[in-house]
Amino acid sequence: MKPKANANAKVRSPIRVGNDVLIRTVTHFHTGRIEQITEQEIVLSSAAWIADTGRFANALKGGKTSLGEVEPFPNPVSVNRGAIVDVTDWNGGLPTEQK
Repeated sequence: MKPKANANAKVRSPIRVGNDVLIRTVTHFHTGRIEQITEQEIVLSSAAWIADTGRFANALKGGKTSLGEVEPFPNPVSVNRGAIVDVTDWNGGLPTEQK
């Protein structure tokens, strides 16, 4: 009998340097490019606080054009890893303009 292939073998964590992500914390959403990862923080460049995602699934599919309200950070931002609920890949361009 042939062993079954591991279905998760190709799954990669979105938490890796250089990756564009959407981070949901206990109180906020952030988008950005991961520049640094430490035990206590994830540092993002080209970051924005997303005050209104609109329909969440639509935002994940449609990228920045689907977001309702965007407040860009002028400088890199540090997100405390203890406050993170989940992190996912962000496709469709990072939002850099206030909306």
